[in-house]
Amino acid sequence: MIFEELSEFKKDLKSLLKKYRTLNDDLAIVKRVLTVTPDERPPFSFRIDNLGTSTCIIKVKKIACKSMKGRGVNSGLRLIYAHYPQESKIVLVELYHKNDKENEDRDRIMLHFS
Repeated sequence: MIFEELSEFKKDLKSLLKKYRTLNDDLAIVKRVLTVTPDERPPFSFRIDNLGTSTCIIKVKKIACKSMKGRGVNSGLRLIYAHYPQESKIVLVELYHKNDKENEDRDRIMLHFS
């Protein structure tokens, strides 16, 4: 599986790393899971519909973060990615905490995947 990151994703990650120092390690685990099962898997991840794009955009809601002890997968972190099954490629689009932002940045998704 090939992983790519949008420049906006890198900025999201950099700002969240200040608050959650283990985030790079936590994302490495998420990438290992996505390598095996990149498709949506409720209740952990869901496909985002009604975007008007043919690209498969998935939102991961259950991400374990070691910086948040005792929270397990209920950390509140959200990861948005685009999955290209024919190319075995995943593009990381957005990373945020649910307390900082209510929903994904649909404008960012449309800008890159429409």
